Amino acid sequence: MKIEVQLKILRQGKAQLPQYRTSGASGADLYACIDEAVTIMPGDTIAVPTGIALAIPPGFEGQVRARSGLALQHNIGLINAPGTIDSDFRGEVKVLLTNFGKQPYVVQPGERIAQLVIVPVAHADFKIVECLPETKRGEGGFGHTGW
Repeated sequence: MKIEVQLKILRQGKAQLPQYRTSGASGADLYACIDEAVTIMPGDTIAVPTGIALAIPPGFEGQVRARSGLALQHNIGLINAPGTIDSDFRGEVKVLLTNFGKQPYVVQPGERIAQLVIVPVAHADFKIVECLPETKRGEGGFGHTGW
């Protein structure tokens, strides 16, 4: 399934279009739109601009997800994974990269920093009730099925 997502380039000559790297890829790569390299110190989070803004259709959201290669090789991830881009947001897409490792990490201009997945969303009609339907699990919470 394909949907149209309008995209505005905010920094001509610097920003790169999101790109699906394979025909079966769920996410399109997002790129750092920065003028010079930026270092993320261990434990720090920075907002990395992408140089693009999106018009995601109503009924959909953009989910910004970590790149597995950055996570595995450098302990770089997203503090708010997945990040959400609402359909009514028109500002610049920025990626909240966090260094979960023990070494500084240098983000290079034009580097692939995250993935963008466009997914459908549903709005709920919340209804107050006196009792919820019973289930076998009931109120079993964190770790109730074993760790």
